Amino acid sequence: MGKILLVDDSRTSRRMLKEIIEGAGHEIIGEAENGEEGYLKFKELRPDLVTLDITMPKMDGLEALKLIHKEDENAKVIMITAAGQKEKMMQAIKEGAAEFITKPYEAEEVAKLIDKVLG
Repeated sequence: MGKILLVDDSRTSRRMLKEIIEGAGHEIIGEAENGEEGYLKFKELRPDLVTLDITMPKMDGLEALKLIHKEDENAKVIMITAAGQKEKMMQAIKEGAAEFITKPYEAEEVAKLIDKVLG
């Protein structure tokens, strides 16, 4: 069972992910609405895994990913992306993202990816 931080500006997306993740036996230890808040909660909570939306206000997911990996180069981060953001996905892989989930997501796919990344 992993301790997971959800970072997404959409309350609906966070709620859906939370249901999927908790249904797969993991624990949500925190939620954040933007990259800046997500980075601060990462430092405070030290989760096993972060799900990080790419497109958010204040600080986007790519910027937050860079800060999280500066803080902990072994941090496990799964990026959440809308379809058609291939360029940003490639950039996130270069910055160390472990995996990607594309919206709209399938519960089974999300659970499998989380288990794979947490190993």
